[in-house]
Parts: sequence; structure tokens; C-alpha cells
Amino acid sequence: MKLIADNLRITRPDVRDALERRDPEPVKALADRCARRKPWAIDVNTGPLTRDPKTGMQFFVRAVESATGLPLLIDTSNPAAMRAGLEAASNPAIINGFSLEPRKVELILPLAREFDTDIVGFLLYPDSRVPKDDAQRMEIALELFEKAKSAGVPKERVIIDPVVPPLAWENGIEQARAVIRLIQTLPDLLGFKVRTIAGISNLTTGAPDRNKKLLMDSAYLSMLARAGLDYALMDIFNTGLVGHAKAASILSNESLFSWGMVPE
Repeated sequence: MKLIADNLRITRPDVRDALERRDPEPVKALADRCARRKPWAIDVNTGPLTRDPKTGMQFFVRAVESATGLPLLIDTSNPAAMRAGLEAASNPAIINGFSLEPRKVELILPLAREFDTDIVGFLLYPDSRVPKDDAQRMEIALELFEKAKSAGVPKERVIIDPVVPPLAWENGIEQARAVIRLIQTLPDLLGFKVRTIAGISNLTTGAPDRNKKLLMDSAYLSMLARAGLDYALMDIFNTGLVGHAKAASILSNESLFSWGMVPE
């Protein structure tokens, strides 16, 4: 299970202010801090960038790449910003992402073929509703792969995000278990290796305190690792959670164990 830093977000005041002033230093410093924690990649979450999306996304990508050569997940719902990010990127890039929303199928999905890159596919209905049960999740997954095929994107390029639900939802625990089942069964049902990604922080949205949040996130991470999750999108500065994620990866791996593998 590879860890992806989700700390570079436009919702952070320092990042938003850096964009407004076109000052790359705060973004560069944050990307450098993330890279020092040794994630596999960094998610560049710029939001929709409705005003001047091309130069805004170019600013972010260039600022982050000035600090690290790690792969970047270009995280925006704006097709123009997505294209600009892919054009500006020198590091390996992943499109994050598309769903069955017609605009994303028409304008974002084809970019994966054009730029020959991986793309995250969210298990959501066209109106962004979350599926209610296992059958609906499987149906959406199949349709995502069909849309990718029609766009000329190989199935190997699609990374499925089953959308981790908040536990605070009325049926949050059952939905969280359904995500685990999907990760376990999807490759067997489709007959090929399916890579999966999950945003860990969604699970404990609205948690009353950090200790309870860490406890539940850590337990769920272990379950995700055992189910075969490929990528965990998470707060890379949360040393407790990162430690649990690395330990869970070791325990879910079938290779020989040594204590040197265990993080300090």
C-alpha cells in the first residue's frame, strides 16, 4: 500500500494566499515538508480554479515540482485546469479524477489517453450520489471501465476510488464495510488486476477529538491494507497514522518479515 500526501489543499489559508499572490515559496515549502515524510506521491488539490484556471494550475505544478520529483495527482474538477496541469508537469502525473458525470466523461477522461497517464475513477452516480449497496457499486465500476474503453483508455490505467463514507452517516459503518468488500472482490469479478485508492480522512469527518479519529482511521487502514488497497490518500504529517499504515502494509504483505522493515 503506497501512501499519498493529501496536505497540499487550496482550502489551506497559506496555500490559497500563495495562489492569490502568485508566491511559490509557501507551496514549495509545504511540498518539501511532504516529500521529507517520504510518501509515494503528492495530491495537488487545487479545487475548481474557476478564475484563470490555466495559469493557476501551472503555478501550483511548477511550485511543487521545484521542491520534489515525486509523482503528482492533479486533483481538480476543472477540465481546463486539468489539461494545464498535465501540460506543465515534468514529474509523473495521475489524473484525479473522473466519475460518470457527463462533463467529466467528455472532458477529463479523454485526457488520460492524450497524455498517456493513469486516471482515478470515482464510484459515484452521474449526479454525484454515493451507491447504496454492493450491487450498485459493482454496476458503477463496470460502467466506469466501459466509459474508459470507449475513450481509448486501457483498463490498466484506471484506478478505482470506492469513496470512503463518513462513519457519521446513518449507515456509515455498513457503507465502510461495503468498500472493503468491493476492494476484495472487484479483481475476481472482473477477471483482471484492479488498482484501488481511498481517501482515509473521509471516514472520520466530524470526529469529536483527535484520539478517536486516529483510533478509527488506523483500524480502518489495517482493514483496507488487508483487503488489498493499493494507494492510501492521507495526512502525511500524522506520524501515528503513517506508522500504522506502514505496519499494516507489512502485515498484509506475503513477503518474508524482518524487524528492519518496521518503521521507528
